[in-house]
Amino acid sequence: MRIADICTSNPIHIAASVRDAASLMRHRHVGALVVLGTANGDRAPVGILTDRDIVVSLVVEGVDPDTLQVSDVMTREVATCGEDQDLFDAIGTMRRNGVRRLPVLDAAGELTGMVSADDIYGAIGAHLSELGQALTREQVREMQTRI
Repeated sequence: MRIADICTSNPIHIAASVRDAASLMRHRHVGALVVLGTANGDRAPVGILTDRDIVVSLVVEGVDPDTLQVSDVMTREVATCGEDQDLFDAIGTMRRNGVRRLPVLDAAGELTGMVSADDIYGAIGAHLSELGQALTREQVREMQTRI
């Protein structure tokens, strides 16, 4: 299964104060925002800001979120995956990098989506459910043919 089949298209991105970012996260019900740069006109991720970054970096330290920009707090080394990448390869990337979300890039390196652990759980769960239904149908068919 390809990542493009399960990721959220048009992920939310921002370049603003941390308070604005937190407000946007709350309003849009997301736990991460991608920070974009424009290298050669491309929409390439240059950072990612998570709700955890805000809590650990600002709230615990007592820093006023209006005094910092997203670029001051974001994680600059962004783990990503390609939209044509296999689901299990993305899981490996998440595991190696210790992250729950990956910005999804097209072949040109531009942001096209975001995939989360929840998206992957949902996709795998749906396939497991289908497998369970196939097993049940097999048992019913077998019982009907032996009666």
